[in-house]
Amino acid sequence: YAMLLSLIFLIVLVAAVVGFVFRHEIKTNFESNLNLALRDYNVTADRHSEAVDTIQRTLHCCGVQNYSDWERTEYFTQRGIPRSCCKSQDDCSEEDLKDLSKAKLKVFVDGCFFLVTSTMESKMSVVAGISFGIACFQLIGIILACCLSQYITNNQYEMV
Repeated sequence: YAMLLSLIFLIVLVAAVVGFVFRHEIKTNFESNLNLALRDYNVTADRHSEAVDTIQRTLHCCGVQNYSDWERTEYFTQRGIPRSCCKSQDDCSEEDLKDLSKAKLKVFVDGCFFLVTSTMESKMSVVAGISFGIACFQLIGIILACCLSQYITNNQYEMV
């Protein structure tokens, strides 16, 4: 049992170290994937388009770096900026969303990349605290399993 707990502890420890070491690559990968999702955004509401809409609605952001990122997409030439960027759904017309200068007043201007990464980093202390607590319980379990094993081993020799 102690060996199994030790193995699980080592796996969690390696995962935490890898996540910490490669956090910049994770950010870069997220940014490139968000750019791809914007480029391939469409009206048919595939999974990537729904994810972009959800992020924009939830975090009150628009585009990757800012709302003008939509200008470089095929969707913008057809329909303008998506409605998920609108501050108020009632006050956003399709004509406003096709003109960047008018849209600036009606949509969220901040980009989603910074908001997503800052939200993730602000929650990292909570995740780290919970992980540290679980690791402490695992270490206590390993120590107790070793003590129990030692106790059983010592008592077997005394019985004979």
